[in-house]
Amino acid sequence: MKFGHFDDTRKEYVINTPQTPYPWINYLGNEQFFGLISNTAGGYTFYRDARLRRITRYRYNNVPVDIGGRYYYLRDHDNEDFWTPGWMPVKRELDFYECRHGLGYTSITGERGGISVNQLAFVPLGYNGEVHRLTVSNTSDSTKTVSLFSFAEFCLWNAQDDMTNFQRNFSTGEVEVKDSVIYHKTEYRERRDHYAFYSVNRSIDGFDTDRESFVGLYNGLHEPQAVIAGKSNNSIASGWSPVGSHQIKLTLAAGEEQSLIFILGYVEVPEDEKWEAPSVINKKPAEAMITQFSTNAAVDQAMDDLAAYWDGLLSKYQIESHDDKLNRMVNIWNPYQCMVTFNMSRSASYFESGIGRGMGFRDSNQDLLGFVHQIPERARERILDIVATQFEDGSAYHQYQPLTKKGNNEIGSGFNDDPLWLISGTSAYIKETGDFSILDEQVPFDSNPDNTATLFEHLKRSFYHVVNNLGPHQLPLIGRADWNDCLNLNCFSKEPGESFQTTANIEGRVAESVFIAGLFVFVGPDFVELCRSRGLTEEATEAVKHIDTMRAFTLEHGFDGDWFLRAYDHYGDKVGSKDNEEGQIFIEPQGMCVMARIGVEGGQAEKALRSVEQRLDTNYGIVLQQPPYSKYYINLGEISSYPPGYKENAGIFCHNNPWIMIAETVLGHGDRAFKLYSKIAPAYLEDISDIHRTEPYVYSQMIAGKDAVRHGEAKNSWLTGTAAWNYVAITQAILGIQADFTGLKIDPCIPADWDSFKITRAFRGDTYEIEILNPEHVSKGVKSISIDGQSIEGNIIPPAGDGAVHRVSVVMGSHND
Repeated sequence: MKFGHFDDTRKEYVINTPQTPYPWINYLGNEQFFGLISNTAGGYTFYRDARLRRITRYRYNNVPVDIGGRYYYLRDHDNEDFWTPGWMPVKRELDFYECRHGLGYTSITGERGGISVNQLAFVPLGYNGEVHRLTVSNTSDSTKTVSLFSFAEFCLWNAQDDMTNFQRNFSTGEVEVKDSVIYHKTEYRERRDHYAFYSVNRSIDGFDTDRESFVGLYNGLHEPQAVIAGKSNNSIASGWSPVGSHQIKLTLAAGEEQSLIFILGYVEVPEDEKWEAPSVINKKPAEAMITQFSTNAAVDQAMDDLAAYWDGLLSKYQIESHDDKLNRMVNIWNPYQCMVTFNMSRSASYFESGIGRGMGFRDSNQDLLGFVHQIPERARERILDIVATQFEDGSAYHQYQPLTKKGNNEIGSGFNDDPLWLISGTSAYIKETGDFSILDEQVPFDSNPDNTATLFEHLKRSFYHVVNNLGPHQLPLIGRADWNDCLNLNCFSKEPGESFQTTANIEGRVAESVFIAGLFVFVGPDFVELCRSRGLTEEATEAVKHIDTMRAFTLEHGFDGDWFLRAYDHYGDKVGSKDNEEGQIFIEPQGMCVMARIGVEGGQAEKALRSVEQRLDTNYGIVLQQPPYSKYYINLGEISSYPPGYKENAGIFCHNNPWIMIAETVLGHGDRAFKLYSKIAPAYLEDISDIHRTEPYVYSQMIAGKDAVRHGEAKNSWLTGTAAWNYVAITQAILGIQADFTGLKIDPCIPADWDSFKITRAFRGDTYEIEILNPEHVSKGVKSISIDGQSIEGNIIPPAGDGAVHRVSVVMGSHND
C-alpha cells in the first residue's frame, strides 16, 4: 500500500496523508546547523552536535510517537476553530493535506475551512538557522480573520542534562523579548557564549515564552490554552520550561495570500562582546541574521541556491536506464541519504536520540565510500578528524564527539576491525581525487597535538594492528567486537543494564574473527598500493606476504565446508559452523571474504554464496544468520539477547546485504546481484509501505527477518552504513564505474537481459559521458572501450585532466582471444 509518490522532476517524495505507517522524516541543513522534520512537522534542531548544542526539545518514545516540533497553529476567529497544517498535534481533519520532502527542505500544506497554510522549512547554505516561510491563503469567497500562533520548545542545550537534571533546570530558564524576536539565553549569564532566537518578520500581537502559560499545566500540545483563548499571555519565562510563541493576527480578503518568515537561529558571541548592557545580551549578530531573510525574494533566492547546491552534488554521478526506480535511487535518493549520513553519522534520527552516540570511527570511514565523489574536500577533513582519535598501537576510539573532535571515553576502544576501515576510507578518497598529499599530513594520536605522525604512518599502524594481534589460528583477534557490535566474544555480561560491549574485556587472546580476516585481505591491497606510491617497495612486499598468509589461514581455518566460519569464541570453539546448534551460518564473512576474492579459484567462494542463497535469503532480503538464537549465550553477547528475527539475531541487517551483491559480481552473477539489490532498495518497496513502515525513499538499517513476528517490517531508517554500501554496490559493482588509483575502472556486472544504459560521471575535474552497450547480453565482461572515438587497451580510463566532457563507448561481451 502506498502513502505517497515520487516526483522525480522536482526530486521530491510527496506524501498525501499525515497518517503514514511511521513518521516519515527529512533532514534540513548541510554544514553546521541541522534540523529533523517529519511529515507532520515534528522534530528538532541543533547546532553541530545533537547532544551538546540542542536548540529545541524533543521527547523520544513518546505517546503519540511524534510529539514536539516547530508547530504553527491557525485560529479561525470567525468560527472558533483551530488546527495545524501538518495535522499534528491538533489532529483536526483537514480538507487537504500534502507533504513534500525535498533535498534539504520540506513543504507541508494543510487546508481547512477555507484557509490554506503552507509551511516551507529549510536551512539556507552557510547559515546557522532554520527558516520557515508560512504562506496563509484565503480560499473562501468571504473575508477571514485568523491568528497564527508559532510554537517551539527550547532545549537547555545539553540534551542529556535537559531530560534528567530537573532540580537545576526548572530554575535556570531565561529569555529576552525584543520587538518580534524571542531570545533563549539560559546559562548565557554564566558559562555560555551562545544563545538561540526565534523571530518573525512582522509586528506581533502577542507572545509567550513560558510553556505552562501557553499550553496550560494540564493541557497537551493538541489543545494549548492560548490558542483556544485566541490570545497570547505575553509571558516571560523564569525557570521551568522556556518556549517561543508568536501571535500574529491576519485579515484576509477572499483569495488573498500573505506570507510570514520565521527564523529559528543560533548565535555565538566573543566573550568580550556578550553584552550590550548589564544582563542584556548582544543582539547584533541575531539582528543581522534576521535581516538576511526578511523578504520573500531572499527566501526564494536561498531556495534556488539550495537547489543548485544539490544539483551540483548529484550531477557527479547520473544514470539513464530503462528502470525509473533504479534511476531515482542512483540519481537522487541514495546519494542524498549518503550525504545526510555523512553529516549525522549515527547520532540523530527518529531512532537515534542524538545523545548516546557521536561519530563512529568505523561508521564514518564507511560513510566516506558513499559521498566522497560528491564533496571530496569534506571527506579529506573528515578523514583527518577520524585519524586523530587513533592510538599509537593502531587501535582507536570507537566513537568521537563532533563538537570536540575527541574520542568518546564512554565507549572506549577494542573494536578490532576499526583500524582497517581507515585504510578503506583514505584509499577511497585518494582514488577519487588523486590527492596523495593527504598521506603527508601530520595528525595527532589520541587528539594529542604533542604526539603526531603522518597519515601514512597511521595507516601503517592500522595494517599492523591486525598483524600484531593474531590468535591461535593466526586469524585476527576480535577484541570487544568487529563490524557486528553485538557479537561480543570477550565481554561476558551478566548484570542487567550494563553495556554488552564495554563490560570488562577478557584479555584471553583466543577469540578470533574470520570477518576481520576477510576485511584485511580486502583492504590490504590498497595499503600495498599506497606503499608503492611512496616508493616503499620493501614495505609493499612485506605487506603482500601478510595478506597472502592471511588468505591461506582463512581458507585453512576459516572455511567450514560450504561456507566461511564467523569466528572462534573465547574458548576456541567455532561460531557460525555446521557443528553449532544455532547460528550455523552468518552473512558477514561470506560477503567480505568473497569480496576479498578468498576462495574464488578453489570454488569455496561459489559454495559460500550458494549457501547464502539457500539458507539466508528471503523475499525482503538476506538475514544475518541462521538458525536464530533462541536463548541468551553469555559467550556470544548481545546478538543472542534479541528475539529471533530482529536486529543482529537473524534480522535482515541491510548494511551487509550489499556485500553479498558485490560478492556476486566478483563471480560474474549480474542477475543475482541486481535481484538482491532490488529486494531492499527503498524505491522498489514503495508498494509495501504498510508492511515496511519506514520511509520509501531511504534505506533502513534493519528489516525483520523470516523468524520474526513482523517479517518485512523495517526499523532505524536514514542513518546507516546501508546507504553508502548499497551506493557502492549499485554504482561501482553492478553498474561498474569505479574510481581507482590510476583512473576510472569500467567493469559492469548486470542482468543479462539489459541492452544498454548511460552514466555521466565527474572525475578529477573532467566529465565522462559513458554509454554501455550489451549486444551479446552477457552479465560481465568488457569487449572494447573507446574515448572520444579512440580505442584504449584495458578497462581503466586515465584522467584527461583538461576539464572537458569526454564521450566513452563501452561494449560488453566476450573477448575474441
